[in-house]
Formats: sequence, C-alpha cells, structure tokens
Amino acid sequence: MNILIQNGTIVTSEKSINSDIYISDGIILQIGNSLDINDEIDKTIDAAGKLIFPGGIDPHVHMHLPTPAGFSADDFETGSKAALKGGTTTLIDFVTPHKGQSLIDAFIDRKSEADKSFCDYSFHISPVEWTNTTEQEIKDCIESGITSFKVYMAYKDSIGLDNDDILKVMQIVGEAGGIVTLHCELGDEIDDLRNELANKGNLSSEFHPFSRPDYTEAEAVRSAIEMASIANCHIYIVHTSCAKSIDYIKKAQKDGQVVYSETCPQYLILDDSKYLGDFKDTSKYVMSPPLRKKKDQHALWDAINTGVIKTVGTDHCPFNLEQKEKGIHDFRMIPNGAGGVEHRMTLLFTYGVLQNRITYNQFVDVTSTQAAKIFGLYPQKGEISVGSDADLVIWNPKAENTISVANHHQNCDLEIYEGIKTIGAPEFVISDGEIVVENEN
Repeated sequence: MNILIQNGTIVTSEKSINSDIYISDGIILQIGNSLDINDEIDKTIDAAGKLIFPGGIDPHVHMHLPTPAGFSADDFETGSKAALKGGTTTLIDFVTPHKGQSLIDAFIDRKSEADKSFCDYSFHISPVEWTNTTEQEIKDCIESGITSFKVYMAYKDSIGLDNDDILKVMQIVGEAGGIVTLHCELGDEIDDLRNELANKGNLSSEFHPFSRPDYTEAEAVRSAIEMASIANCHIYIVHTSCAKSIDYIKKAQKDGQVVYSETCPQYLILDDSKYLGDFKDTSKYVMSPPLRKKKDQHALWDAINTGVIKTVGTDHCPFNLEQKEKGIHDFRMIPNGAGGVEHRMTLLFTYGVLQNRITYNQFVDVTSTQAAKIFGLYPQKGEISVGSDADLVIWNPKAENTISVANHHQNCDLEIYEGIKTIGAPEFVISDGEIVVENEN
C-alpha cells in the first residue's frame, strides 16, 4: 500500500520537524517537503495539526499467560488489537518453559501462540531452572538471534532462580553480548511475609502491599546489580516501582555499569490507597510489585526525566473478576496482574507531556526508541527515517477520553484506570505500512 502523509509534525526522540512522509511496501521511502513521487498513491492522509510518532513498543507484556486461575484474559489476538488501538505496534512478550522443557522447544511453542498477533512481536526467553543442558540451550538461543533473557528472583516454587543460578545465566549471556532482564523481588523474604500475614488472619487484598514492601524490591535490585558487575553483563530491571530501587540504579549508572530501568504507567499514576475497599474494587490492583506511595511516583517521574529510567512498559497481564475471586478469602491466591497495553501512550502523554514532566521527544524515547535500541530492533523500529519500518502513529493531541471497562478493547471485565481522563490519542495507526486504526474505528 502506498500512503502519503502530509502536513504533520514528525516527532522522534531527538527532533521535531514539519514534513511529509511517503510509505510503500511497509517501509518509509521518503521524508521531506514537496516529495517527488512517481507511484500511484493509494491513500493520502492530511495530518495538519497532528503529531506523527514512531509506533509504540511495549517491552513487557504477558499474553495468554498460564496460571492456576487460568490463562490471562488477553491472548495475542485480543491483546494485539488493544495495543494497536493505543498506538503500540510492537510487543515484546516472554517464553517461559515448563520444567524439563528446552528453551528452544518452548520458543517454538510460544511462537505458534503468538502467530495470532495483529502486530509485530518479539520475545525475552526465561530460564526457569538450571540443568546440565541450560548453558548450551542459552547459547543455541543466542545463535538463533535471541539475545534477551528474563530471570525471576521471586516465585521460586515455580519459575524463579536462586542467585547462584542467576549469576550463571548472567555470565553466559554477558560473554555473548546479550542482556538479562530481571524481576527483582526477594522471593524468600516475601514468602515469609505472606505466611506471617496469613497466620495472623490478614488475608484480604488490603494486605498484598504489606507482603511485598519496597525494600524487598530495592534489595533485590542491589543484589542484581552486584551480580551483573561480577558477570560483566548488561541488565534491564523490569517494572521498577520505588524510590529506593532508583537510588541503587542511579548509583550503578554513575559508576559506568550498564543497568537499564523500566517502569510502568500504574506506578506513575496509581498509589497504594487503591488497596482499601471491597474485594471487587481492590483485587484488580493485586500485581507484583504492588502499587507504592506518592513519593515513589515523584521519584519515578524524575528518573524518567533525567534518563535513569529508559523505558515504560505495561507488564500487561489482565485477569477477569472471576479469576481474581480465586483469592477472595486469601490474597495469596489472587492471580497477580492487570491490563494496560492500550492505555500506555495516552497516559504518558496526558500525565507526562501535558503536565510538563517530560518533553514530546522524551515521550517518544520512553515509549518506543529506547526499547528498540536496547532489544535490537533499532532503526527498523523506534524511529522515523528513510528505510525504517512503516510503523507510525498519527496522534490527535486534543482527543479526549475517559477510560472505562465500557470502552476499552482489552478482553477483561476489570479496568485499573477506570474513570481516569486522558487527552491525546491515535487518529491513525499504521503497522507494517497498513492502516490498522483509522479515526478510532
């Protein structure tokens, strides 16, 4: 499809310019004014008064995630549709093997599930145990072009690893020039706190944040940084939620260590007051790490503005109320996770750009460009330049919306951003050169 976009303002991570864009066969072919185009144009879009961003990249989603409460509510089909509605054109999900399953076999299985996606996708691969074949399996993945690996410092009864095994993963990946992403929480400490609360009869969702206080994240971050230094491995801390973690990350970066940090909109917009109330209203906020204090929000926004936090993902993993009710009498049984892939960009625009917390260029950087650079997708993605993939969002900066279960597109009957007003939304979304969202239809 040949598409000409005229009169818009192109915004990248580094600059903003008024220019036209010509797209053909899924690639950006020309950028400039008074373009010389000899081809027949299939679609001309007048983007006057609109902003043109590179398609969003969400580096942290969990579609069709198996749990004791059933699969997460969005599979790759419904989740990708919601992503596109919100301006995200690339998802990075996870390959999580069963115990005893090889990483490559798990990757093949996961890819077959992801083939239903309506947008581009990639993966992080998670070693969930250390066996006599794990080292070679990691090397096989790297030779196949997969260079990002996710390890969990919590959930040791299922997918988590002990620090000794995490260090082994870091050493192999670091030597190969890859990157290790980490869920940083002190798993053993959290298990003790959860059981202590349960023994006292404190089993409502109100007590979820007390079972995972900020130090259980921050001390795990500190430990991860120390291991990465020993292994000479680049690391990426997912869903950073508290000021104490930022302090450790900032120090490591100043010392010259390659430590990337991601946060999520829920930690920037919501706080732990959401855990007070009825089960239906509070259980949807049960996620790990939990929502924090307002002071942590301020620290996270400052870290984005100063470049300490490089990306904003969503950790998109919604569950329906019926699934959350598995833990109605014991918060430890509530499946952890919430949706957000559809709202990431409009929330960052409304509460970041429009409140002068970040610039337009920083908005593009944290929602697209940095994820592309860190995870090997740049400059095909995360950029608007000749030769890049035609993944573009034509953004109406004045569009208004109130987020609600009634109007969201994720496949879930719960909404953690219920009632939150936003300004700014995609008017057109172009993925691989095809118009996939037009005027919110």
